[in-house]
Amino acid sequence: MRNNNSLSLYILLLSILILFTKPSLQESNPPPPPTNPRLSNAFIALQAWKHAITADPKNLTANWCGPHVCNYTGVYCAPAPDDPHTITVAGIDLNHGRISGSLPEELGLLTDLAIFHINSNRFKGTLPERFRDLHLLYELDISNNRFAGVFPSVVLCLPTLKFLDIRYNKFHGEVPSELFDKKLDAIFINNNDFEFRLPKNIWNSTVSVLVLANNDLRGCLPPGIGRMAKTLNEIILTNSGLSGCLSDELGLLKKLTVFDVSNNGFVGSLPEKMGNMESLEQLNVAGNKFSGQIPASICSLPRLENFTYSDNYFCGEPKSCLKLKDKDDRKNCIPYRPKQRSAEECHVFYSHPVDCGAPGCPAPPPPPPPPPPPPPPPPPHHYHKP
Repeated sequence: MRNNNSLSLYILLLSILILFTKPSLQESNPPPPPTNPRLSNAFIALQAWKHAITADPKNLTANWCGPHVCNYTGVYCAPAPDDPHTITVAGIDLNHGRISGSLPEELGLLTDLAIFHINSNRFKGTLPERFRDLHLLYELDISNNRFAGVFPSVVLCLPTLKFLDIRYNKFHGEVPSELFDKKLDAIFINNNDFEFRLPKNIWNSTVSVLVLANNDLRGCLPPGIGRMAKTLNEIILTNSGLSGCLSDELGLLKKLTVFDVSNNGFVGSLPEKMGNMESLEQLNVAGNKFSGQIPASICSLPRLENFTYSDNYFCGEPKSCLKLKDKDDRKNCIPYRPKQRSAEECHVFYSHPVDCGAPGCPAPPPPPPPPPPPPPPPPPHHYHKP
């Protein structure tokens, strides 16, 4: 039975092979051991793929001939995790090849595949349904291609998947909420044509990196982001159609290093509790409708290197912000600072109350009523000496 330790060693060995093996030298490697059923299946799969390739300007697949698949450029073999005496195809890395074509169903025969990297090519179509047979797949990177269609839901069937990168394609429609219940380490689905509201279970995710930018997410950030405090290091939601106000829960994200919600429709002030995000290095809230004073606690964060808050309606910034190495406060309403909005534009903005309610999101509770005035002091007592 395959266990977690053998799978971890398998992936570590494969990562080292990919990192330090030059594809151009693979042809000089000694031939693999006598063929076995796994390599026979790999030969069928890779030959089917070669026939589905329509252009290969770098000739990366020129040597994909004959049964010795472990000598193919971009194909990496290793001992199988369930049988160290059996060699199998464990990884494919054809990044930056500018290869055109599609992915055939026969790739599902590569049942020991742990790493599949084909970023920066020109593949089109979608992921084969038989990818569901890749029970050991750990890293899937098909970014920067020409894939299209709905979200490739076959990835939800991959039990060991940890790294998902499908950014810079033409996928569209809804993203299934089940994605955020998978035990992943990283999700990159940015720069597609997805249209969906962030589901309530999004903060169930175990990822350290969550990049959803440049899609149409609509609505607001659902409550509960603090649930990701133990794992989340980076969250990037740039240009995603989000609105509403930011929650005090952000202050719970003490491991977060990058927080980017630029070019959305957020309103209100930055929560004072963001000053508890002690690991924060990059903060970008530019291009929203934030207002009020910037909390001094944010600009005093010990690791903050870059704070971009231009193109908002802030009316004040503490001196600690001006001391930051890399900051941008242009196009706000901050007195005595250069390149600000006009006084008339700021007056018009501040003449309307802030509304945190976003479409499809519950409006925040109204502020508590002011406390009742204290009772009047008792009348003075005059004591007369007898």
